[in-house]
Amino acid sequence: MAGVGEFRCWEDLIPDALALIFSHLSLQEILTVVPRVCKSWAIAVSGPYCWQDIDIEEWSLQRKPEHLDQMLRMLVTRSCSSVRRLSVSGLPNDAVFSFIADRARSLQTLQLPRSEISDSIVEQVAGKLSNITFLDLSYCGKIGARALEAFGKHCKSLVGLKRIMHPLEVADKVCQDDEALAIATTMPKLKHLEMAYLLLTNRGVLEILSGCRELEFLDVRGCWDVELDEFVKEKYAGLKVLGPHIVDCYEMNNWDDCSDYSDSSSFVSWEFMDDDAGDYDGESFDGIWDDEQGLDGLEVRFYEGFNDSVAGFGWPSSP
Repeated sequence: MAGVGEFRCWEDLIPDALALIFSHLSLQEILTVVPRVCKSWAIAVSGPYCWQDIDIEEWSLQRKPEHLDQMLRMLVTRSCSSVRRLSVSGLPNDAVFSFIADRARSLQTLQLPRSEISDSIVEQVAGKLSNITFLDLSYCGKIGARALEAFGKHCKSLVGLKRIMHPLEVADKVCQDDEALAIATTMPKLKHLEMAYLLLTNRGVLEILSGCRELEFLDVRGCWDVELDEFVKEKYAGLKVLGPHIVDCYEMNNWDDCSDYSDSSSFVSWEFMDDDAGDYDGESFDGIWDDEQGLDGLEVRFYEGFNDSVAGFGWPSSP
């Protein structure tokens, strides 16, 4: 313990303590500024500490596929298999998903909205992602019941699933009860399920209610063919249901954000909310940061880092 009049230098902090502090900085600062401050800081951000929680979903929305691919491979590699949460939008291909599965086997939360992954790649690598407890596959139009079944069979601790689609993305489909059946038969521990705008029928929803007996929250907004009678409502009186009618944003004030999973075991009464209207190393990364739009205010929650090898992303050098 430092004596009176003494002080402890920041660079003397252990790497994981430094990484916890750095986690409050922006992605830009972690990648380009922090490693240039001093050797100990560079070491801290070159280990896995800063990259246990990788959230680049907002950043990835405005990036080219090749830049997103490069960034993901670099971040996941830096995590040294310690990443617990990965959130990214628009995963461009099966190859990068396979890369993630090979090097991120400790993942517990995986959020891949708008990704271009296929049923076949999920079936091949789902066994490497057995620690996942929350999964977001919203707006992933190239996957279906096969992928859901593969995740369900291998991710035995899965308690949260988000599978929301845009109406135009399911316009060419007749029915998606096969996805409901895959969920019902392979995900018995689900507590939180969002399936807004899928083409479900009563049969599909009843399969889910029968197979997922621990379910606490179900979002079926926009599932227009779903009409559950009073008997079903009474039988599952402890279940919180959103939909099938569209909920106005002002009517959501008394609800928790349905996209934020909570493992709370409390139950509330069955209710339908509706309104009257309907509602990499060695590679160059030049150009990956083509513009600053989307970087300001970006909150990146990480635990690990980088060194000078990531310089040249289009940002100015640190002072």
